[in-house]
Amino acid sequence: MGGGLLVAGTTSDAGKSVVTAGICRWLVRKGVKVAPFKAQNMSLNSFVTREGAEIGRAQAMQAAAARVEPSALMNPVLLKPGSDRSSQVVLLGKPVGELSARGYFGGPGAPEGSSGASLYGGRREALLGTVTECLEELRRTHDAVICEGAGSPAEINLRRTDIVNMGIARAARLPVVVVGDIDRGGVFASFFGTTALLSREDQAHIAGYMVNKFRGDVTLLEPGLEMLRDLTGRPTVGVLPFAHGLGIDEEDGLRVSMRGAVRESVVAPPHGADVLRVAVCAVPLMSNFTDVDALAAEPGVIVRFVDRPEELADADLVIVPGTRGTVKALAWLRERGLADALKRRAAEGRPVLGICGGYQLLGERIEDDVESRAGTVEGLGLLPVRVRFAREKTLERPVGEALGERVEGYEIHHGVAEVTGGDEAFVSDGHGRGLDGCRVGSVWGTHWHGSLESDGFRRAFLRRVADAAGRSFVPAPDTSFAALREEQLDRLGDLIERHADTDALLRLIEQGVPAGLPFVPPGAPAHPADAPADGKPAVPAQPSDGAADTTPETAAAEAPDQSRSFEALEGGTR
Repeated sequence: MGGGLLVAGTTSDAGKSVVTAGICRWLVRKGVKVAPFKAQNMSLNSFVTREGAEIGRAQAMQAAAARVEPSALMNPVLLKPGSDRSSQVVLLGKPVGELSARGYFGGPGAPEGSSGASLYGGRREALLGTVTECLEELRRTHDAVICEGAGSPAEINLRRTDIVNMGIARAARLPVVVVGDIDRGGVFASFFGTTALLSREDQAHIAGYMVNKFRGDVTLLEPGLEMLRDLTGRPTVGVLPFAHGLGIDEEDGLRVSMRGAVRESVVAPPHGADVLRVAVCAVPLMSNFTDVDALAAEPGVIVRFVDRPEELADADLVIVPGTRGTVKALAWLRERGLADALKRRAAEGRPVLGICGGYQLLGERIEDDVESRAGTVEGLGLLPVRVRFAREKTLERPVGEALGERVEGYEIHHGVAEVTGGDEAFVSDGHGRGLDGCRVGSVWGTHWHGSLESDGFRRAFLRRVADAAGRSFVPAPDTSFAALREEQLDRLGDLIERHADTDALLRLIEQGVPAGLPFVPPGAPAHPADAPADGKPAVPAQPSDGAADTTPETAAAEAPDQSRSFEALEGGTR
């Protein structure tokens, strides 16, 4: 078995993905064959591997950092929210069903005999076995596997169904480094509290801490780090400075963020006389908004997210991005007045681009008995496209030609598009057949994610947009999106190499969990089900390993629909 390490965090967005990617890049530059791993991910930003498996984009980015091909082994369980209370479950790269949060996690205090209690007690071991087998396979074929946790390992309401934090750490005997975002404040309390809320068995795997996003003189922090070591018996193995524009793929699709953009705020001056302004409609359940990263990387292109019609007025290009709720996004556009604004743009010959779900809702009609179960819904009518939702999801990595340039992309959608007209196929496979895309005037649509990362096609498309918008914008001839991404991944590796205790990290990866780590009281509190009948205080529970990962909002939700059992997941989508 190769070595391993789990990177956990005091909170969501503490920097786990950055640190995991940085450690992968640092190790591969040392000649170590390394792979990333996340047992269970919740994200609307996903990617398709070459074998046609869907995984989180963060793991695909980490695989790029490790210079290995991404695979389903690296993210065996992916949860794709369809609402605040339910998610599509993707197992080993394939969708297997839709479940409520309570249906998946079992729910606190689910009564005996209920579907929630059955799931809570019956399926976690199978999921833990699946993710452990994937991790073991990666460890057999790599020198090291760097695992990423989710949320916080001290989410005590979910510990009994955890497979992504301490559940996998204990099952695979992994040492754990906890990352804390000092930019939020309270990082010492977060480190101590995270440790003190874990059971004795879980605490035995917490091997150290790493401070992320520190600004200022690190010597001022050192007394606190020494006190933290005295209190917990654990060292701080790195203080990473705040760094702008790291450009990693954003994992959380429930929030609108441009942090996935390769360049933030300050970009190179335009190559021509004008800038080009791009407005992205921030539709509900927006997915794969990393599609616009390549535009943000272009000198002179300004990208922003919008949710009001007046914000489209000065935009040279409006993008309607992918979404996990096409019908819901369509209703939202109409409620906000954005639908009418898009129709006016089309009538005026001003550029609009729809990608995946955004492409679907620009069409004439949507027949959806799968995702929203809304039946037949009228689209915006800007493209001659009719969409029918199929139960089987399309997961492909197509290659084709568009605007005279080679294009690569990936497809993740249930909607099957029938193109009934249009000026031209937006994307061609080189044999005259259009691939899920078309154009009418200045309105384009495609199912392909990632197409704008193809440099030649992106420049050709931006020239078309500039002409239609009447802008004297000229794409820079030498912008390489792949090269920019490599630079950012090297920056992540530099952060680890220069600001982490790399000797300590290597010892943990190679030697495993250190012996004799002290217990920090009080430890995990008793679970309600363990409370004694006489009402006396219970001994802190030692929960068994299990399966979980979610955002706090979804974890707390208890959906009324409990009709499905977990066993039915293997039968496909409802």
